[in-house]
Amino acid sequence: MNISKRLAVILAVTTAFIWGLSFLSIKTAVAVIPPMSLGLVRFIIASLVLFLLLAARRKLPRLARRDLPLMVLSGFIGVTLYFMGENNGVAILTASESSIIIGTIPVLTVLADRIFMGTRLGRTQYLGALLSAVGVSVIVVESLKLSSRPEGYLFMALAAVSWVLYAFLTRALAGRYGNLELTFWHSLFGAIGFVPFAFFEKTDWSLVGGNVILQVLYLGIFCSALGYFFYITCLSALGASVASVFINLIPVVSVAASFVVLKERLSLLQLAGGLVAVAGVYIANRVIPAKAAVTGSPPAVQ
Repeated sequence: MNISKRLAVILAVTTAFIWGLSFLSIKTAVAVIPPMSLGLVRFIIASLVLFLLLAARRKLPRLARRDLPLMVLSGFIGVTLYFMGENNGVAILTASESSIIIGTIPVLTVLADRIFMGTRLGRTQYLGALLSAVGVSVIVVESLKLSSRPEGYLFMALAAVSWVLYAFLTRALAGRYGNLELTFWHSLFGAIGFVPFAFFEKTDWSLVGGNVILQVLYLGIFCSALGYFFYITCLSALGASVASVFINLIPVVSVAASFVVLKERLSLLQLAGGLVAVAGVYIANRVIPAKAAVTGSPPAVQ
């Protein structure tokens, strides 16, 4: 689906807000439902929603035999492996700390794009990415002072690396499948990937109350199904490197929301870092070079 760059920016910002709030939902849900079981339930919901959306458009999902291995692998890396890192990370760290690690993804994406794909961005885009990285780094340093379990950052690092691998691994698939169709297959194979891990977890379903159910539905419907679809759509106009800069908004939204809802501390340094990250997003998207506006694939976040 071809869209204007202005609409792509709106979709990217909307998605960043949806995903920024997702860390609060994960923090609530993972306290009752183990990490991999949460991922399984969440992406079963997402797959059903996406299938219904496809059926409503009278376009059932198709999958060529030649693309099956790559589709399965990208679904496993982008969904199963990513949420293995994120759900476990959020279970250990605070919601705001977890989201901060995700803010490093734009820098990793630009680096990977430059090294492996040979893509050259304009100076404005690199400056914006650098400012965003500086802003996120300020928040990270402040959060590390408050963290009592640093191993949570290893899980979040796993999620960040999985995101970047997924974005480039599925670039070829994006040109052969529709946005909604591609999102469905990744969600479905990602959900299947959770099964063997969830089998070894024990969940006391009697503790799953109304609030937890609402959080899981939000994660499955808005963050996974609609969020993935929005982000895939905006990538065709912005390109993987430029669109990923918007991910810097996620920790800003999450930290602010965590301060209000979960009463997590928001220091002046964190606030300053958030403002710098937002400035980087603005600068990076003032001018989007045509060379960077290539079709990419969605990051497996949220």
